[in-house]
Amino acid sequence: MNDVTIKSDEQIALMRESGKLLAQVFVMLDEVVKPGISTMEVNNLVDQFITQELNARPASKGQYGYQFALNSSVNNVVCHGVPSDAQVLSDTDIVNFDITLEKHGFITDSSKMYVMPNASEAAKQLVAVTQQAMWQAIKLVKPGARLGDIGHIISKLAHQNGYSVVREYCGHGIGEQMHEAPNVLHYGKPNTGMKLQPGMTFTIEPMINQGSAKIKTKSDGWTVVTKDKGLSAQTEHTILVTDTGFEVLTLRPEEAALITNE
Repeated sequence: MNDVTIKSDEQIALMRESGKLLAQVFVMLDEVVKPGISTMEVNNLVDQFITQELNARPASKGQYGYQFALNSSVNNVVCHGVPSDAQVLSDTDIVNFDITLEKHGFITDSSKMYVMPNASEAAKQLVAVTQQAMWQAIKLVKPGARLGDIGHIISKLAHQNGYSVVREYCGHGIGEQMHEAPNVLHYGKPNTGMKLQPGMTFTIEPMINQGSAKIKTKSDGWTVVTKDKGLSAQTEHTILVTDTGFEVLTLRPEEAALITNE
């Protein structure tokens, strides 16, 4: 996995545009994701918004034979949940919407957890720790940092809170392809792994389980669930390694205060 694509200034500018558009999709979703909406309704809104409002393409649609504009992973679904008319959000659910967007040939990838108003305190805590783990990892990104540092800080925080980290899925390089080198594991040893360098673009997207890390794939061939039926949470951004640190290409307006140029 050493064939990492270092992006040029021109390519970075295109990825920055793609990321800003993807952030707008989540701003739109913030107004509509509520109890009573089906995951297929959310999918259709996202598909329409990306294609008609943003004049872009939902990059997951048609990728690996997948037919939808997003993954919708509710409660014990770890990742790759398939939207459905029958799956209507209840007031106690947590749900991750994972969306990819391509504009001018460049793809960005992001996901967000939505916590319904009467979700349990345990569910809220899981989501909060998962978000915290991602942000701690993002803030380590700079030239010379190593991928093992990113994985270690995520798994350390998860384990400190009694959670487990899914190992079968990971972050990934991204650009003209949805999945490029390198793999970005969410566990690892400090000061090991590939050194980061300016112009790298990749996702950090920890999947953290309430109970066991063991997972299984359902018969639809897509939906991955926890084996013990415990809750799972995920959150994701596309990151650029800059000359001095990092830039979150998919940063949403409500997160701006989280960025301090460390």
